Amino acid sequence: MRVLVTGGTGYVGSTAVDILLTKGYSISILDDCSMGHSDNVPTGANFVQGSLLNPDDIARALVDCDAVMHFAGKSLVGESVEKPDLYHSVNVDGSRNLLDQMHVAGIKNLVFSSSAATYGEPRQVPIKEDAPTQPTNPYGATKLAIDQMITAESKARGIAAASLRYFNVAGALKSSRGWLAERHNPETHLIPNVLRSTPENPVKIFGTDWPTADGTCVRDYVHVVDLIDAHIKALLSLQLGVHEIYNLGSGDGYSVRQVVAAASAAIGYEIPTIDSPRRAGDPAVLIADISKAEEKLGWVPTHDIQAMVSDTLASFS
Repeated sequence: MRVLVTGGTGYVGSTAVDILLTKGYSISILDDCSMGHSDNVPTGANFVQGSLLNPDDIARALVDCDAVMHFAGKSLVGESVEKPDLYHSVNVDGSRNLLDQMHVAGIKNLVFSSSAATYGEPRQVPIKEDAPTQPTNPYGATKLAIDQMITAESKARGIAAASLRYFNVAGALKSSRGWLAERHNPETHLIPNVLRSTPENPVKIFGTDWPTADGTCVRDYVHVVDLIDAHIKALLSLQLGVHEIYNLGSGDGYSVRQVVAAASAAIGYEIPTIDSPRRAGDPAVLIADISKAEEKLGWVPTHDIQAMVSDTLASFS
């Protein structure tokens, strides 16, 4: 089977490419490298450096493909607030082009890397797939719009699809070419920022009086290797005319102080932090209910927070 991986030079996409290759899949990659890195392209992959906004680029990338894993898109919440039109153009219009070119090429199989940002601030935690979708930022709104397009496409054109919704992906993959890890600029994710914390620039803990066990926010994390395992299991489970949605995560979440403690254990000294006021709009707890993925895909996460932190730290060297 040949799989097109959109966004295949980015953090998550490049990990998917490497794991798929080791499992015997043939790979094509479509990426403009605006968020990724061309040096992530492995030998043996068919690489089209192009954009989802250009249907001809998509058509070239889809040649001889049987399925698509769709990771490409913009994903910074803050930037989406500043540039909502850009996020709609790249994420939504780009995905529309992808679906249309898949139809032209007769490709029916799609796994989409969605987001738990589609839910917004949840009424109940853990969050189930049938929870209300009320995104609180343009990034989440674009992911929801794509999910809705895919649902319509499965009904109208009979595609087989799965959307995987998750909060925070972490960790790294040690491949035969070295570590595939986060290389974001700016870096907005907690774990790499905690590991880079210094006495001169300590990581901020936003709120220490939340109604949680240690007073800090609880968030859901999933190791990038577990995440790609779920994508592959979803690919193998696809059914024509059906669009399934799965939540992915750790199942119980980790507090900010737990993340800092795991990072301190990995690095060998107590990481400096500074207590700061709560940020407006931050929920106390965000955790995904992953029971559907466990039951229907046979997927369970195998890497805990210590593994996520340790792999991220190892990737720095």
